[in-house]
Amino acid sequence: MRTNRLKRFGGRMLAISVAACGIAAAAAVPAAAEEQPTRQELRADCESGAGKCTFNSPQLGEAYLGRFRQVSDALFNCSTSDASQGMTWSDTVGTTDSLGLSVTAGGKIAGIIDLSVTASYNHSWSSTHAESSSLNMTVKPGEVGWIARAQVMQQVTGTWQTHYDSPKWGHYYWFFQDTVTGPAENGTDGKNNVVVIRTRKMTAAEKRSCAADGHGGRAFVRQR
Repeated sequence: MRTNRLKRFGGRMLAISVAACGIAAAAAVPAAAEEQPTRQELRADCESGAGKCTFNSPQLGEAYLGRFRQVSDALFNCSTSDASQGMTWSDTVGTTDSLGLSVTAGGKIAGIIDLSVTASYNHSWSSTHAESSSLNMTVKPGEVGWIARAQVMQQVTGTWQTHYDSPKWGHYYWFFQDTVTGPAENGTDGKNNVVVIRTRKMTAAEKRSCAADGHGGRAFVRQR
């Protein structure tokens, strides 16, 4: 009889052990990860107004001079003497964010950033800068000349907060960090916009085209 009781007791212990192992195994299986939005999706909701967004704690970086870009047509001198000509130029510099997306002037994103920077630094922030003028240039024989310009740029870093009236992706609030790079006012942090005339020697192909295109012996302008 004692042997039978031990067998029954041992059977109950085995059953409990198996059950416990089943619970442990179930606990070891990770729960499915909650769906989360991408930064692009959150940004799109800020732009469209589907989310109520603010750009919090903006931090302005030190201004710097951006890269030089050609802002005029090019003057090719196919003659044997210096060629001088007045050239007009125009330049429009926009803003991009850390996703590489353009920040449209007059859009919700630009307006939210401007509101945040103005509140923190007491001066407005612009997502675009346009400028134009004219300049006389002289190009030597066998050379090409054009006007180049570099714009003062500045970065502003902050945290986007997106608020929804009802949970989206399981939450009322979502946050993501962003760095926005755009044009700064001339003279910011002692940096100034620069406009220069640049020239270079014509390539062999360009020299051949002087005669082939009927430009031999004179200068001509090619649109940028």
